[in-house]
Amino acid sequence: MRKLTSAALLCALSVPAMAQANCGEVSITEMNWASNTVVTNVAKFIMEQGYGCDVSVIPSDTVPAVTSVAENGEPDIVTELWLNSAGEAYLRLEKEGKIERLAKVLDPGGVEGWWIPTYLVDKHPELKTIEGVMANPELVGSSFNNCPDGWGCRIVNDNLIRALNLEDSGIKVFNHGSGETLASSMASAVQDEQPWFGYYWGPTVPLGKYDMTRVKLGEYKAKVHQKNQTANADNPGVSEFPAATVLTSVTTDFKDREPEVTAMLSKMTFKTDTMSALLAWMDSSNASAEEAAVYFLSNNRDEWSGWLNDEARTKLAAILEN
Repeated sequence: MRKLTSAALLCALSVPAMAQANCGEVSITEMNWASNTVVTNVAKFIMEQGYGCDVSVIPSDTVPAVTSVAENGEPDIVTELWLNSAGEAYLRLEKEGKIERLAKVLDPGGVEGWWIPTYLVDKHPELKTIEGVMANPELVGSSFNNCPDGWGCRIVNDNLIRALNLEDSGIKVFNHGSGETLASSMASAVQDEQPWFGYYWGPTVPLGKYDMTRVKLGEYKAKVHQKNQTANADNPGVSEFPAATVLTSVTTDFKDREPEVTAMLSKMTFKTDTMSALLAWMDSSNASAEEAAVYFLSNNRDEWSGWLNDEARTKLAAILEN
């Protein structure tokens, strides 16, 4: 698989298009995780080459970005904003009319769950459910790979483990010391087609690189899941993990100033599985976020063409044909 599709595309990424009267200066966040860098670079490319914007990328994180909008009214665009991490400050900005959510940039959103390799499910379909896993602990290696201490998922998992009496079924819980060892445990097992059972989330490189099946924990129960987010909850229950809402949001000033770009951003949605696969390509190709944006635009025209107006679609089509 070629690392880059065209030198012309990379040049387009680095050389801003001629600014048009209908789009001026635009500021957009770039958070410090891989999927967000891809989202930002795809949006930047489209805004510059399709709409003639002069785009400034602002390195940030969720809380600083929300704080900056509250205090300064910028950046204009906050990409991949995880609502469950943004807190009351973000909701307050919405109520005050300073910021507006446009779209879920990930569909169905951020995914969390307990996973096993699909080759285990192919051999043992009963492992699709937690009941099947607990009835056959040896088939998943009699071990559960848990989150590191200090992660929010560790609290939820610990409560689920107690609610299920998981260890009584013969499954030992291994608490990883870091995200790196959690990821490497999955990689090592899958590469050798060995059993693996544990928590993971997406979009991420491992879920894009390896064929994994989410174990069904049962129904999602909002009140139960909320209780499970409290450490050592009394009488924890069993609930599936919900998909996390992940947004593209813009300031209301930007929405009024740039309606055409706002309309594009309101349609810009990536399938979570597509993003995981893109991150896996980025990792295996040792590619930059800009190169991943080129790769996405070159190979997923059916996905992004519907985001753009006719004029912008024509401009990008001309670039991609080079």
